[in-house]
Amino acid sequence: MADDPVLLITGASTGIGAATARHAADAGYRVVLAARSEDKLASLADELGGSERAIAVRCDVTEWADQEALVGRALDAFGRVDVAFANAGFGGPRGFQSGSPDEWKEMVLTNVYGAALTIRATFDALVETRGHLVITSSIAGRRALQGSLYSATKFAATAMGEAARLDFNDTGVRVTLIEPGMVDTPFFEEPPSIRALEADDIARAVMFAISQPPHVDVNEIMVRPTAQPN
Repeated sequence: MADDPVLLITGASTGIGAATARHAADAGYRVVLAARSEDKLASLADELGGSERAIAVRCDVTEWADQEALVGRALDAFGRVDVAFANAGFGGPRGFQSGSPDEWKEMVLTNVYGAALTIRATFDALVETRGHLVITSSIAGRRALQGSLYSATKFAATAMGEAARLDFNDTGVRVTLIEPGMVDTPFFEEPPSIRALEADDIARAVMFAISQPPHVDVNEIMVRPTAQPN
């Protein structure tokens, strides 16, 4: 229906983003799917009901023009944005002698700058609907991991969540940080050694947060596998 709420997701082609899109669609949301992988996005959009219920938008979150265009497409197609899920991100090997400087730069731009651009691009639309901003951080954004620049980017994402909450104060917009432990997604090159979380587990956490009454703002959800030692 034309007044069904709209959830915009970056990093929507696989893992947590794709799982959240499926759960949101089941809950009656129309979804705006954004990522750099157009073929996977298009397939997911078809699965979730086609152009009446889901649109796929190629978006490099590190490019402001792409983020502006993403929100423009969302508003053109559905007329509103009720939830913005800044989920795009990736990691790298631990150790400050590991990985390449170019990989580091791309990770910082995606995980930090990209999330900030999503907030900026969706800000007015979220205020209009008294909506909800959700940001994917990590357990690694609460405790520093040895040699992990990824951990530093997620500390930034954690701070960004509180900074955004303060910026949205008195607008009715809510802000939630999702902080997963080990999740078995394409994020990892090798399967986890423990019974890890699944993307659906995190998607349910997102849906829990955004389904609360308007006066309830669940600011942080930290989710670990039962077997995760730290």
